[in-house]
Amino acid sequence: MKAIQFKQYGSPSVLEKVDVEKPSLAKDEVLVKVSAVGVNYADTARREGAYVVPTPLPFIPGAEVAGVVEAVGSDVQDVNEGDRVVTLIESGGYAEYAKAKAASLIPIPDEVDDETAVAIPLQGLTAYHILTTMGRMEHGETVLVHAAAGGVGSLAVQLAKQFGAGKVIATASTEEKRQLALELGADEVVDYTKENWRDDVLEMTGGRGVDVALEMAGGDIFHETVKCMRSFGRVVVYGVASGDPAKMYPSGLMNRNLSVIGFFLPQIMKKPEMFKRSLHHLLELVNTGDVNLTVGGVYSLEEAAKVHELMQGRKTKGKLVLKP
Repeated sequence: MKAIQFKQYGSPSVLEKVDVEKPSLAKDEVLVKVSAVGVNYADTARREGAYVVPTPLPFIPGAEVAGVVEAVGSDVQDVNEGDRVVTLIESGGYAEYAKAKAASLIPIPDEVDDETAVAIPLQGLTAYHILTTMGRMEHGETVLVHAAAGGVGSLAVQLAKQFGAGKVIATASTEEKRQLALELGADEVVDYTKENWRDDVLEMTGGRGVDVALEMAGGDIFHETVKCMRSFGRVVVYGVASGDPAKMYPSGLMNRNLSVIGFFLPQIMKKPEMFKRSLHHLLELVNTGDVNLTVGGVYSLEEAAKVHELMQGRKTKGKLVLKP
């Protein structure tokens, strides 16, 4: 089968097309003929050797796949060849075929196409759980969503409103992206590339600050976000897109009873009852039209390097999808 692999860490140019054997299955696994694979910042971090956990070489990236079950392991029940499914895997998605644990599969509703379905698992579950499980957002609270036109951000804006946020403040780097955030339901938008952008956030909240902030940039953005928080506020950190991990002095959180909370989706995936329930909920919200997915572009598998460049250059919005 064809796949996209890297044998050394580095720029997008290290991604190369290769021919490899189809994955062999364990008893509890299935083989999926991949029709769509989601592209995520985790893929770029893997490629750069900067992911949260070690990335072995050579490596085929891709954690989000949708497709049709082609074969099942000997112990697999309740999954059949021909089923349309979406799932999260550890690696191997940038390929014509991928293997997955049968227990991780979620059926795709007939009304949802594969490109839309693959936009849900990683970024949808991240948005869902950083708001609820980690951010503990309560009805009527104010939420700050950074990079609100991106895959996670665009979903977080909508889910925050679905879950009863009193106000959603969205940040984005361009007028076009800020307009998209407003169309998705944000109440206010902020240009986080301007100096003293936090003053705008504080003005929008009458000087009180926000209750929950979703932060994935790191560096100065993290520190300015902490300054935007009201007493008992929660900052949920789910990435370091800038490549600059922020240094923090915990004692600085004390005077306002602030919390800084880390989030790593694979820990959720270790709890099937948690991730399956929330993924089903997300699929229902998409199916009913209560949450709209923004697919920013669909590319061929061979264009993976180009897609990584576009995403890291902040030249995209919404979900990026590769098709073998």
